[in-house]
Amino acid sequence: MQTIALKKITIIAEALLEKNLVRDIKAAGATGYTITTARGEGSRGVRASDWEGGNIKLEVLVSEKVAHSILEQISGQYFEDYAVIAYLENVEVVRGEKYLRT
Repeated sequence: MQTIALKKITIIAEALLEKNLVRDIKAAGATGYTITTARGEGSRGVRASDWEGGNIKLEVLVSEKVAHSILEQISGQYFEDYAVIAYLENVEVVRGEKYLRT
C-alpha cells in the first residue's frame, strides 16, 4: 500500500464564515473538504448560544504549498475579527493523489 505525504489543515470558526472559508480554500487549490459542527471553549470563552450561529470544523488535505497559502489567507482575513483557529498536521494519505490538483 502506497501513501502520499500531505498536510491536513483544520480550521475551527464561526459558522457564518463557512461559505467564505470554502471559497478561500478552493481558490488556493484545495480539491475538497469536510465540514462538521463543533463545540468547545477557547480563549474567547464558551459561545453563548446557537443563535450566534455555532461553530464549524473544516478539514482539508492539501500539498504543503497550498497549505501555507490557505493559512496565510485565513490568518490575514479572519483572525483579527472572528473566533477562528487553524492548525496544520503532517499526514500520510492512501490514494493521496486525489487531493492534489493537476
